Amino acid sequence: MGTVGSGVLNIIKKNNGKIEQTSGQTIVVKKALVRNLQKYQEFAEKVSLTTDFNEILSDPEIKIVTEVMGGLHPAKEYISGALSAGKNVVTANKDLMAVFGSELIKLAQDNHCDLMYDASVAGGIPILRTLSDSYVGDHILEIQGIVNGTTNYILLQMDEKGLSYAAALKRAQELGFAEADPTNDVTGDVTGKDAAYKMILLCQFAFGVHIKLSDFSVQGINHLQGFDLQQAKKLGYTIKLIGIAKKIADQLFIEVAPCLLSNDALMANIKNEIMLCKL
Repeated sequence: MGTVGSGVLNIIKKNNGKIEQTSGQTIVVKKALVRNLQKYQEFAEKVSLTTDFNEILSDPEIKIVTEVMGGLHPAKEYISGALSAGKNVVTANKDLMAVFGSELIKLAQDNHCDLMYDASVAGGIPILRTLSDSYVGDHILEIQGIVNGTTNYILLQMDEKGLSYAAALKRAQELGFAEADPTNDVTGDVTGKDAAYKMILLCQFAFGVHIKLSDFSVQGINHLQGFDLQQAKKLGYTIKLIGIAKKIADQLFIEVAPCLLSNDALMANIKNEIMLCKL
């Protein structure tokens, strides 16, 4: 019931009439897993809260489990348990799918369940479903894009409003674009990791290859200063964090890094927390 979980609950409650009209099904959110019951009492009237995942796992009425907690563990164990119990799973966890996706997809197939993870990469577009459905017969040579909305918002605040990196990150956290612990989004031991995990998934769909985080270069934006963006602007450029995968001489070049884009380029004009992928 964090930022994403509470958003999913509210959207389902608000749009259930439309969902029923278009799909012929009524979605009832029966239980929500939380760490602290007292912390989430504001949602107690909308959904039954529990701290025990087994209550969800053993409930035969629950047909779909939605995982929005993030991270590798215990998310992997929860999803594996749900699939093994014959429940369909929806997840937005790009970290998990990039590292354990093949294993979880096989587990879903073995148990005749659906494992849906379109929202793990630019779910609003949605790019993964487009690649799997609309481009399955095409030969893709290159895919690139702004695949992390948080970094895009921060860079815009630094560029147009003159905020420091720390101040822009704080504002992103206050608005809910970045989590309180923004390790995957912008900082940490492997900067740009969130975008890198998304590129791993995009490469699986676009090129049919399975790569690891250690296979390509990853840089984030936490080393950038206002001076860098000002100098780029003087030269007619905008700095964006770009993920790119490109076939070159039958090999695949992959990188996540801050890039200089000409001010008249399409991606240079993508504002705030918006993401864009280009084939």
